[in-house]
Amino acid sequence: MASAESTYVDPSALLKLYVHEPESAAMSAWRARTRGALILTHHGRAEIVNGICLAGFRGQITSEAVGDALVSFEEDVAEGRYVIADLLWRAALKRASELSRTYTRELGCRSLDVLHVAAALELGMRQFVTFDLRQQQLARAVGLKLSLVAARSR
Repeated sequence: MASAESTYVDPSALLKLYVHEPESAAMSAWRARTRGALILTHHGRAEIVNGICLAGFRGQITSEAVGDALVSFEEDVAEGRYVIADLLWRAALKRASELSRTYTRELGCRSLDVLHVAAALELGMRQFVTFDLRQQQLARAVGLKLSLVAARSR
């Protein structure tokens, strides 16, 4: 089993803990099995907050559910379920550029997907969690082990 301390979880996967999506049950089950605080970058934190609010904008959840999800997420941060990582952004962005040059023409990765894989590498993570097929392919290509594999089409 993967340890939380060595696992980078793509924020779009973490969002499934706060907004019901098809993969939410799988993500909740994985999280229940994974002990310890998960690493989260400041950017990842902003991405989760934005994802919750975007779900409200899109009508996927009610305004009340948006508020509840935001409170739940902030409680999880405050209670130590996440550790906010100090990522050296210059190094992560440089690594993302290198990954893009090497893999994007073949895999079709989006910028944020590449950036999250680069962040995982810069933070020294060994495992990676994502539901995105292309991001899974990139993570595998750079030597990260996938801790939860449940592809969704894109």
